[in-house]
Amino acid sequence: MLQIISKKRAISTVLTTVIILVSSVVLGAGVVLYGSSLFQGGTQTEAIRVSDAKLWVHANAPDGLSWGAVGVRNTGDKVVSIDKIQPRGSDIPFEQWYADNTINDPAIIQAALNHTGWSGIDGKLVDQTNYQNAGCNPGFDLTVDLDGVGTTITECIEADAATGPISLDPGQAVIIYFQLTNGTITTLDTGVQTNVGIYAGKAGAPFSVIVQGVE
Repeated sequence: MLQIISKKRAISTVLTTVIILVSSVVLGAGVVLYGSSLFQGGTQTEAIRVSDAKLWVHANAPDGLSWGAVGVRNTGDKVVSIDKIQPRGSDIPFEQWYADNTINDPAIIQAALNHTGWSGIDGKLVDQTNYQNAGCNPGFDLTVDLDGVGTTITECIEADAATGPISLDPGQAVIIYFQLTNGTITTLDTGVQTNVGIYAGKAGAPFSVIVQGVE
């Protein structure tokens, strides 16, 4: 009887060993990289802290003309973007935000946010540079002298209307003045604690602010 010899050739023992070793190294490297990625992602946090917040309602405007202001610092170790301001759950459009993120003096950030006075009942705040030499640059949509003295340029909020979320690097702070939609609060809310939510992605939470009636 003739013996049929197969033409198929098996992989040599040496080659098999090499393939196993290479596969092990590749899989091991993948596991290490994946674990490192998880560790880095887990140790980086998104966090913001509100340093001060105010809500003002026009004492003589029947339609609930009101403004607010808030100071926020990025206390995490990732870049965050403040994307929502919600008094009583009502979103404030970006074009009604006036933000200045160039003030890094902790004393100024912690200072009380000032109401500049009403420009009649047309919905705007008074630009203080019209009434005193505050040392602020003209030409912005909103200019506020935080301490009312105007001794240095660093004490001025100089802001144009926002066009989108406000980005903050770790440790960076911002002061935002914002106009509420008329009727969100009214003079009947004067002295009442009202929730305002400040959010930057997953970071942030509602907090309580006492509404101040201002003539």
